Amino acid sequence: MKRIIVAVTGASGAVYARKVAERLLRSPQVAQVAVVCSANGRKVMEYERERLPEGEERMVWFDNDDLFAPPASGSAGYDGMVIVPCTMGSAGRIAAGISGDLIGRAADVMLKERRPLVLVVRETPLSTIHLRNLTLLSECGAVVLPASPSFYSRPADIEALCDTVAVRAVRMLGVASEGYEWGAEEE
Repeated sequence: MKRIIVAVTGASGAVYARKVAERLLRSPQVAQVAVVCSANGRKVMEYERERLPEGEERMVWFDNDDLFAPPASGSAGYDGMVIVPCTMGSAGRIAAGISGDLIGRAADVMLKERRPLVLVVRETPLSTIHLRNLTLLSECGAVVLPASPSFYSRPADIEALCDTVAVRAVRMLGVASEGYEWGAEEE
């Protein structure tokens, strides 16, 4: 059973955080979802009228200022982390090794422990600085997963379109998740 950290930063796209959390909670492979939100992540979720699932006993919430929380330590044994959505500021701080909050420290732990770290980045266009930071993170083992939905499945609405990103993020954590697969409709 996997224990996964879901971090939410202040980029637009809180729907992706909700979708990823819902998919993780539906999986029998996931024992716990540890949630950490930045202050701006909470503000953006409120502005975009999104909420993470509530009342789920497998969800544990940690304050982003709490560097004594379990996700701050490699010995806590989390199996992976997704930052969804991930701001370019968060990506830059992680790339520079700045662990000033729980999100940054937990990401640093994932990299040093060689565990999956998935960054669902939400920015366009990307500056050269962004590209260099993302390249450095990729070279260090992180998966850079732009929130670029796919249209192969002919999604009927925005929810289905956003699911195409959530499915990929969850699968990159090693958690099976139902979703569109190329060529499956031809079988």
